[in-house]
Amino acid sequence: MNMFSQDIRKYKKYSGNKSAITLIITNQGLWALFVYRASNSIYKSKLPRIIKRILLVFAVICQKWIEIITGISLPYTSRIGAGFYIGHFGGIIINASAVIGVNCNISQGVTIGVSGREEKRGVPIIGNNVYIGTNAVIAGKINIGDNCVIGANSLVINSVEANKTVLGVPAVVINNNTSKDYI
Repeated sequence: MNMFSQDIRKYKKYSGNKSAITLIITNQGLWALFVYRASNSIYKSKLPRIIKRILLVFAVICQKWIEIITGISLPYTSRIGAGFYIGHFGGIIINASAVIGVNCNISQGVTIGVSGREEKRGVPIIGNNVYIGTNAVIAGKINIGDNCVIGANSLVINSVEANKTVLGVPAVVINNNTSKDYI
């Protein structure tokens, strides 16, 4: 649960240093992250197979409940780095095979999913310190470099080099600004 404590630290920073208890009680993003972190730790554990499967059944039930009440889907098989921040709850879909680096922020309505055909079919790998704006879609076997900004309502279907800001449908590089001011 060390990663969850890093998530809480980031939420505290953005909330004006509210207490962890207040944040956990009032923030739907943290509810989803807690269930994800607990479920993911079971998934990665070296528990005996039968015990792991039983625990994962309960984990899936908890994840589905969180999905229903928050609109946030964080499958336990995805890989999400520490310091993850969900700016606003609702409409967030992360593919079960997605990889998201450390210290990333996402907004409401974000989809990180599978796309493409044949050898191009796949799921994004997102680097560290990436900011993803409202209603952005990142899809396909692509890489998003470290310190990138994905603008609101963008459709990202091509890889993005580190330290770039992209915007549009399909998204294109609009400048070399990094995510430093967003995260």
